[in-house]
Amino acid sequence: MSIDDLRTEAASLDEMHGATDLRARFLLPDGVVYLDGNSLGALPRAVPAAVSDAVEQQWGRDLITSWNVHGWWDAPARVGDALGRIVGAAPGQVVVGDSTSVRLHQVLHAAAALRPDRSVVLADPATFPTDLYVLDGAARQLGWTVEHVSPGDAAARLDGTSDVVAVVYSHVDYRTGVLWDLPAVTRAAHDAGALAIWDLCHSAGAVPVELDAHGVDLAVGCGYKYLNGGPGAPAFVYVATEHQAAFTNVIPGWHGHAEPFAMSGEYRPAAGVDRARIGTPPMLSLLALEAALTAFDGVEIASVRARSLSLTAFLRRCIDALAPGTSYASPDDDTLRGSQVAVRHPDAYGVVQALIARGVVGDFRTPDIVRLGVAAPYLTHADMLTAAVHLAEVLAGCEHLDPAFSRRSAVT
Repeated sequence: MSIDDLRTEAASLDEMHGATDLRARFLLPDGVVYLDGNSLGALPRAVPAAVSDAVEQQWGRDLITSWNVHGWWDAPARVGDALGRIVGAAPGQVVVGDSTSVRLHQVLHAAAALRPDRSVVLADPATFPTDLYVLDGAARQLGWTVEHVSPGDAAARLDGTSDVVAVVYSHVDYRTGVLWDLPAVTRAAHDAGALAIWDLCHSAGAVPVELDAHGVDLAVGCGYKYLNGGPGAPAFVYVATEHQAAFTNVIPGWHGHAEPFAMSGEYRPAAGVDRARIGTPPMLSLLALEAALTAFDGVEIASVRARSLSLTAFLRRCIDALAPGTSYASPDDDTLRGSQVAVRHPDAYGVVQALIARGVVGDFRTPDIVRLGVAAPYLTHADMLTAAVHLAEVLAGCEHLDPAFSRRSAVT
């Protein structure tokens, strides 16, 4: 397929998917193809004004009255409900605040209280390292055994078992982009009497999750990737309604108290998902995330996913046509892939740096992955072709071997 054929196809596909082109809702620098939205989402247009108002009016003029006047106190649940729509959770099951690591620590201890007679948890050894660190720490505290079992092998391990507390898996593999079968793994866990705990960091805002529909028990995720909440945006926790009355908060802060302003010396958990709250949330970041989520207003995640599938499939076709022989870590089957394309190359770090120098911003994941994250709302098929052209030219010209591109920065 020639470059002209690809340009024609890109234009046709962009016209076909025009209804889900939300680029106007984001502020992106000119001349940049941003393929790192799976690490830090682009800036939604609504955020600067919201943050300015939060700083200048709410904090600057209304001061502490903003907890009431501007609804700061209710923000973790309010933003949680807005986020819940994106991950398929009915209102009253998601709260926002703290970090993914803290939230994961919470739900692991809650799972121990929900399944006190069990002592084994299943985890993917290839998952994001923090998940493993937190899980290992919790296991030491709780006397659990951690078994490393791929999500694809979970059903076989769970069959006939009665020792597993929970499966703890990421919905999308952060390196390869493999989209794991959340419904099937959740069913297998429930058939074995275990809980299903999911990390949604690389799926929330990119692919349909449908937590309620699939009966997920507990879930966590960050707000700064495909949800575009900004660097360090607060994380979220999902507690299914059926588990809320028995949910034990291992970090029982005053915001999760039934009567926080009674200032009692004894902790009594709040009703519902509010009992998962801990302490005072980072309000500026929380309000930035609330504004960022408006970028999804009027758009169903199924439509975002349809656009994503078209974009990632077209990116693959462009790479195959312009850089034949490219090796992939991500699945060939579109439906088994999250919203990213992962290319393997022995000099992946240099390739990423050479692409960034050309205005195509992806990222590197050890040991050999060029990770191209496709945030569908603000990317086009023309962008996919541009990225593939630059990748082919970098490889053909051996630009990735320039010594300037081999020096590792602190953040890769």
